[in-house]
Amino acid sequence: MHRNKDLYLFLEQKAKELNDRWYEQLDKSNSSGVYASTDPETIQNLKKQNYDFHLHFFRIFIEDKETFNKSFEEWIISTARDENHLSTPTHQIIREFIVTRGQHLDLINEFYNLHKDTIKPEMLDLWNREIITAFDQVILKVTEEMHHYSNRKLQAQQEMINELSSPVILLNDTTALLPLVGDIDTNRAKLILENTLRDCTEQDVDLLFIDLSGVIIIDTMVAQQIFYLVEALKLVGVETVISGMRPEIAQTAVQLGVSFNARTTATLTQAIRTSNRISIK
Repeated sequence: MHRNKDLYLFLEQKAKELNDRWYEQLDKSNSSGVYASTDPETIQNLKKQNYDFHLHFFRIFIEDKETFNKSFEEWIISTARDENHLSTPTHQIIREFIVTRGQHLDLINEFYNLHKDTIKPEMLDLWNREIITAFDQVILKVTEEMHHYSNRKLQAQQEMINELSSPVILLNDTTALLPLVGDIDTNRAKLILENTLRDCTEQDVDLLFIDLSGVIIIDTMVAQQIFYLVEALKLVGVETVISGMRPEIAQTAVQLGVSFNARTTATLTQAIRTSNRISIK
């Protein structure tokens, strides 16, 4: 059994000294992100995170594995989602974990030398193995959580970009414009369909201009999604006019046998002029 209350108390008393020494020895010139920050608030928060890490980690010597992991989880999630750590290269974060692990192993050895008359050498080996194993697990959990959290943020940002990049713009009380710009992949095409149906219904639109002049390439799946959009809009009482279709896109649609079943014009100006809904000069 690796648990030892005297060892825990010894380590706990060393936590502040350990934390201060770690930051003093931190190679800030060879670091970036949170470790190179000169902002007092960021530095204070970093020191607190590191100090809290010591307090959590040392409890491995008084708690069972399940309790230890549960109490440590909050620190892991909080640190992994910290913006300053997310902007720090992962290899530098792992490097500082390794430095801290070395500090802990040194303290274990110091405690053993103070009590080696009453502690067997195999107990020192057991404690060292527990430290190394636990650090490996913490490093893995922190980097995994950082990866997952970053991916979730990126996905949410991409969804927001996709939604903002396909706005339904009201031209008058019942007529609107959907200007599509850039590359449209399958996921974005599905979002365009969902958002356009929702916006047209909420804004009581009955005529929608879909302008494709800013779209360069449309593949089979995307062409099919635009077809679905036109058909779905028809079902909710919205007439569509497609404008600005490039020759290469038109050729692709013909080759694929996709008929958009909507009125088409070469330019958006022509679409608006022929609608008799909006007067333009």
